[in-house]
Amino acid sequence: MYPLKFNPILKQTLWGGEKIIPFKHLSDSIHNVGESWEISGVNDNESVVANGEYKGMTLTDLVKTFKEELVGESNYARFGNTFPLLIKFIDARQDLSIQVHPSDELAKKRHNSMGKTEMWYVVDAEDGAKLRSGFSKQITPKEYKERIYNSTITEVLQEYDIHKGDVFFLPAGRIHSIGAGAFIAEIQQTSDITYRIFDFNRKDANGKTRELHTELAKDAIDYDVLADYRTEYEPLKDEPVELVACPYFTTSLYDLTESINCDYSELDSFVILICMEGTCLITDNEGHEISLRAGETTLLPAAVQEISIVLEGNAKLLETYV
Repeated sequence: MYPLKFNPILKQTLWGGEKIIPFKHLSDSIHNVGESWEISGVNDNESVVANGEYKGMTLTDLVKTFKEELVGESNYARFGNTFPLLIKFIDARQDLSIQVHPSDELAKKRHNSMGKTEMWYVVDAEDGAKLRSGFSKQITPKEYKERIYNSTITEVLQEYDIHKGDVFFLPAGRIHSIGAGAFIAEIQQTSDITYRIFDFNRKDANGKTRELHTELAKDAIDYDVLADYRTEYEPLKDEPVELVACPYFTTSLYDLTESINCDYSELDSFVILICMEGTCLITDNEGHEISLRAGETTLLPAAVQEISIVLEGNAKLLETYV
């Protein structure tokens, strides 16, 4: 096994912008790309290997073939042939709908699926760009429904001006939305279940509004109010800074000015590296090499014991594993 790259799955959307194609150094001339699915085991949206001996294989076929050698013993026992994480870039030219995702328990009961806990890392943000996360005041499920019907739900949501490097952790049940001008990396459980709560009364080209999932969302929402929904961290150079640690993933930020080695010999998991800035060369303990530059993502199989990261200048990476 060796460090794997995958062909991005590009999603054109009504709200998509023009940032993803140049960020990923792609030659595609398509417009309004709202999402790039970097690593996905979602049914009908499975990533395909782009490099090396297994080029052309789907991620699901890789898991079925290599099992714990790819994902780790405990992960294979827990998730079977389902790859547990979905990695995306999202570029919002317009405000996205306000939404919520169900917990594992609720998603299993309703959809026979995993729930969706996720996190956002702000790759870049235009002036005035915002993210919404959580409630700004306590409301009841009854008031929630009333505010959907009278279009005032945004009045009770916490809204944040965002900047490059900001982090938000979004456990299943937390109401949220991505604002216009936000360009983010999203790490989440493998699930494509979203309950749309409010879509700003927008209509499509045929004059129709999109379906809302008011009742489904009502029982999925966590109505607790927190003082601050942002994830605060202290930036450091040349050592990992843990951003999020939860039962579904652990994510750290590497802001590198010099080359380093990473020892994964005690880790029973694959590792995903997402390059935010710069360029680097990654070499594993078997001598396999892979270059990584801004906008690219690689999957290090669980069998990889150690890597060296050699820089060409500076580099900023997100590291995530289960």
